[in-house]
Amino acid sequence: MAVAPIDTKLFRDMFGTEAMREVFDEVTTLQRYLDVEAALARVQANLGIIPQEAADEISAKCQVELMDQEAIAKETVIVGYPILALVRGIVRACDRGLGEYAHWGATTQDIMDTGLVLQIRDAIDLLDADLEELCKTLARLTDQYREATMAGRTHLQHALPVTFGLKAAVWLAPLLRMKDRLREIRSRVLVGQFSGASGTLASLGDKGMEVSDGLMDELGLGRALAPWHVARDSVAETVCFLALLTGALSKIAADVMLLMTTELQEVFEPFVTGRGASSTMPQKRNPISCEIIRGSARLVRSHAASCLDAMEADFERATGPWHIEWTAVPEAFVLTSGALSQANFMLAGLEVDTDRMRRNLDASNGLIMAEAVMMGLAPVMGRTSAHDAVYGACRRAIAEGTHLRDALLADTIIVNQLGPKEIDRLLEPANYLGSTQRMIDRVLCSL
Repeated sequence: MAVAPIDTKLFRDMFGTEAMREVFDEVTTLQRYLDVEAALARVQANLGIIPQEAADEISAKCQVELMDQEAIAKETVIVGYPILALVRGIVRACDRGLGEYAHWGATTQDIMDTGLVLQIRDAIDLLDADLEELCKTLARLTDQYREATMAGRTHLQHALPVTFGLKAAVWLAPLLRMKDRLREIRSRVLVGQFSGASGTLASLGDKGMEVSDGLMDELGLGRALAPWHVARDSVAETVCFLALLTGALSKIAADVMLLMTTELQEVFEPFVTGRGASSTMPQKRNPISCEIIRGSARLVRSHAASCLDAMEADFERATGPWHIEWTAVPEAFVLTSGALSQANFMLAGLEVDTDRMRRNLDASNGLIMAEAVMMGLAPVMGRTSAHDAVYGACRRAIAEGTHLRDALLADTIIVNQLGPKEIDRLLEPANYLGSTQRMIDRVLCSL
């Protein structure tokens, strides 16, 4: 019986993806622990620590379908950890008592931490692919709408003209940095753990480091500088990265949600019959993907904070903080996968109304172009005097409900300095986009 929305039949495909849930489901989790136990046996056989036939048998029997998962679950509740029960399952599965060589010199957290890192590696690969797809989609939107003029808004009010392509480029740029971050953290995060009960590998005599290094090589993981049973920065960094990623997605969702409002109606999530419908108001088309992304981002941020708390681990083995990660890491990854999936769906089919953008741009009766007029006047009047002159024209236009052009033409000083033709040129939004195209090119060249 599922309780958390990410696992329920009702909500799981809204808040996560099947592929990511499979990475962290309980069967896969047990299998990753078994993968570590099997690799450990192979490495120890190569070093002459355990018999080769034992390693062969253990490797062959470290399959989750050969384990009594119900028995492991019951014993885990008693012991507090699953590894003791899992090792007993290996012993029972192996012939001729060869399973007694399993888990040689290891401790529970070695297996669980390294198993988690294997899961994180698989999860990062999934995110990497989804993030690549999203960047390509945003690059297409950036280029397609690079000249689609719209109102730029600051403090929720018209500020200066921008283009929808530039807006998409602003969405894209952080995600390109996320790709860089994802690549960079692999070397720090994908590092296994094998250091024994108190971090000394004393049970393996003088071969402890050879076993540890060999195990990481066998699993394709990095070698730790020192035991990290209680040094949890890499796990915290991973979840903090997920918070950064979902934060970037949440910014996009917030913009799209606002642009979908009845008053703006400049973009829309893809139309699917019934999607975003209200149970009482037939006209509604709610921003469902945006809502899920924003909600997921908040949950991931809370998990990042929890993992930062988990870094406060006492002595050589923590008394509780480690357990925080058991919930925080899987849920953060699943929620992030769901947010990415929603973003990919939303942006791949985003409906963009450029005509509405232009109508909204013109809704302020030319006031959005006040800075352009001011900067046109500044070379002949001085910037402060130009500001005051245009400010006065704006106040008259607002008070009289007229277009800024009319207020400017009624000002003899401004007309004498600029003339009607130059005023019209300055009031055209497409003429006041500055370095927009060069900025867009710079972002697209970074792909």
